[in-house]
Amino acid sequence: MIPTTTLRRFIFLLAATLALPVAGLAQDKSGAAAKRPPSPVTVLSVVEKRVSRQVTLVGSADAVATSVVAAEAGGVVAVFPAKEGRRVKTGDLLVRLKTREQALELKGRVAERERIKANLENAQKELERVGRLRQNNSISQRTYDDALYSHRAMSQALLVAESQIETLAYRIEQKTVVAPFDGFVAAEHTQVGQWIQPGGPVVTLVDISRVRVVVDVPERYAVQLQPDGRVQVTVTSLAEDGREGKIDAILPRGDAMTRTFPVRVILDNPGFTIKAGMEAVVTFDLSERFRALMVPKDAVVTAGDRSIVYRVNDGKAFPVSVTIQGYHDGLAAVTGDLAAGDLLVVRGNERLMPGQEVAVLEDRGLRTED
Repeated sequence: MIPTTTLRRFIFLLAATLALPVAGLAQDKSGAAAKRPPSPVTVLSVVEKRVSRQVTLVGSADAVATSVVAAEAGGVVAVFPAKEGRRVKTGDLLVRLKTREQALELKGRVAERERIKANLENAQKELERVGRLRQNNSISQRTYDDALYSHRAMSQALLVAESQIETLAYRIEQKTVVAPFDGFVAAEHTQVGQWIQPGGPVVTLVDISRVRVVVDVPERYAVQLQPDGRVQVTVTSLAEDGREGKIDAILPRGDAMTRTFPVRVILDNPGFTIKAGMEAVVTFDLSERFRALMVPKDAVVTAGDRSIVYRVNDGKAFPVSVTIQGYHDGLAAVTGDLAAGDLLVVRGNERLMPGQEVAVLEDRGLRTED
């Protein structure tokens, strides 16, 4: 058992040891309390301007182009490289049918054409020969006419042979199906060895280089939308900022039960990250306008379920709660205890504490525009 005196001495030494670093931090060499240096920040001023009122609605993304690619001719599938999920480019092979029978027939037609060409060459020489004799009145007109008509018959036979060859070549070409546009194979409708009827489906091809978002817009908002108007689209499942899209069409026929009108929005899809069927949140600018306080988006900090900005007063930063009404050209329309001209921290606001001293590195004002 440790004696009481020894235990008290141990506790005293431990407390003194732990207190040394704290004392060192709390005081400088002169014994005065140490002061936390000002945090460097960049600020921008609040402005007031007229902006469009906005409405945010949920829609669904879809491919801008979807096609069930069909085979023009029927036949047995010989080659089928198109697999679900594969990306193809315009002209890439999707399926090739067996062409052995047509190839053999084509070979015979080519041989027949060559025979006709040889006969036509002989007929041409014969026509030239009897033509010279006819000029000298050495042969009858009937003999010359027979040579002329024989040459014409051979010429027509050559045209028929050429046409038959072109027809067979086209039929063989129909046995090969290629991608009509760049896209992804969404579904396979045949396999090697399977018989395809003329016009039968081969694959379903989708183009998602651009996507179309369809939103059912209530009529009170639909009448305030502008054709070709710009919108902001955020895909719910993708952790990224909103993308800019454009209204492609406001369909003139709505749902009489819900009083909504389908609105189609088109947006680019670099990297093909947006897939058909994904949920998309679309923010529309309405024709109604109002005056609002505008702050830079970078000034807004999320704190739990609240949005705050840091306003600089007398060299110190103080948090101010705000409610966001919408986003316009990189600015956020907000309501809160703010006024035009207030300076807000836009850089260096992530770790600020209420009342913390700041050193302003840059003070840039925003131009007020109506």
